[in-house]
Amino acid sequence: MTATRLEKDLLGEREIPFEVYWGVHTLRAVENFPISGVSIGHYRSFVRALGFVKEASATANLKLGALTPEIAAHIIAASKEVQEGLLDSEFVVDAIQGGAGTSTNMNANEVIANRALEMAGHKKGDYKFIDPLNHVNASQSTNDVYPTAIKVSLIIEILALIDEVEALRGAINIKSKEFSEVIKMGRTQLQDAVPMTLGQEFAAWSQTLYEDQGRLREMIPLLSEINLGGTAIGTQLNTPEGYAQVVCAVLSEVCDHEFTVAENLIEATSDTGVFVSTSSTLKRLASKLSKISNDLRLLSSGPRAGFGEINLPARQAGSSMMPGKVNPVMPEVMNQIAFTVIGNDLTVTMAAESGQLQLNAFEPIIARALMMSIVYLRRGCKVLGEYCIEGITANTEYLRHTVENSIGLVTALAPRLGYENASAIAKHAQKTGQSVKQAAMELGLMTEAEFDALLGDVKKLTGQS
Repeated sequence: MTATRLEKDLLGEREIPFEVYWGVHTLRAVENFPISGVSIGHYRSFVRALGFVKEASATANLKLGALTPEIAAHIIAASKEVQEGLLDSEFVVDAIQGGAGTSTNMNANEVIANRALEMAGHKKGDYKFIDPLNHVNASQSTNDVYPTAIKVSLIIEILALIDEVEALRGAINIKSKEFSEVIKMGRTQLQDAVPMTLGQEFAAWSQTLYEDQGRLREMIPLLSEINLGGTAIGTQLNTPEGYAQVVCAVLSEVCDHEFTVAENLIEATSDTGVFVSTSSTLKRLASKLSKISNDLRLLSSGPRAGFGEINLPARQAGSSMMPGKVNPVMPEVMNQIAFTVIGNDLTVTMAAESGQLQLNAFEPIIARALMMSIVYLRRGCKVLGEYCIEGITANTEYLRHTVENSIGLVTALAPRLGYENASAIAKHAQKTGQSVKQAAMELGLMTEAEFDALLGDVKKLTGQS
């Protein structure tokens, strides 16, 4: 039989498996919230952030005399193990939970307390030496620990996402240069418009992602304002004098990132606006990535009965019924990531709007939605770049043929012949199946020499020399 230890809370006593580091509060949360099947331990950056917050809090309490050096040292050491990922499997509470994050904070308190007890030579659960609440949670409340940890983890993830977007842009930029001489028709509303190069098309994708990297960076200063030290509602109840400033300074040091104390801790404890802004920024990026993926699927459609302009690398067989069929699976997965992020944005919006008075009880679903969105986007950028963009090839001769036979070329004739005459050429070419050149000559509007002088080098129409 598994050895157990007895722990108690305000509801009574429960047996806890002796080998685990979590305790009775975590057990009740596990029983109460079998919701998503995804534990908070699944999100490495979030658990790491909890470790940072607990280390900073213990250090601040030591500096201000709220913890003894021995107790603080063991809490700090255990918190560092949390940061390093050594205790991830002990963070077992479901990511979706009631209680405004209390279950997550208690999970962290108990894991750190029991690991600290073990380091100090005591048994797990022997809380008279190091207590989850009186020591690990000293000068804290879930209501300042939890949102601070969310912000720390989001900063970690946003920086990683920016790097992954940059890697994707790098792959796109390589293709932009590779395809700089490949002439094709640009399209508006899926209809032939005017000539461009395939390289220009890829360069536009790179630029739009570059702009979103900037928007992501703008979120970091907003997320760097924290309410740690505000405790329950922002009034700093049960903290030593100066604690908020000290703990913020320590957190900045342990995270190697500059955090600031919110100007109004009561406002900062109840307000979740920064999470709405962050989610909106992630939705913007997702929408752009999905649009790029739509373009990739269109441009590669066929291979013979579609656009057929580019070829995506084959990743897997596309059908259990149709031999030889290969699907654009990497753009498709990015589309689905985008759908998820857009849905998560609505979840964050509704959760933020539903906060009441001095606290938002729905921060767990905000955290879950944001972490899901950002992790999906980061991984999606990686696979789209490595498994799709890097292997794209162009059907160069086919693209040139479509340009030379496109009615869209008449747009370049309008400044010389007038809109009406250019329209007449387009109509005649469409009706007869002739090229624009043939139609212009047959209507007597241009000679072959005149046409060639104007449109002989199609690349001039792309704006590139």
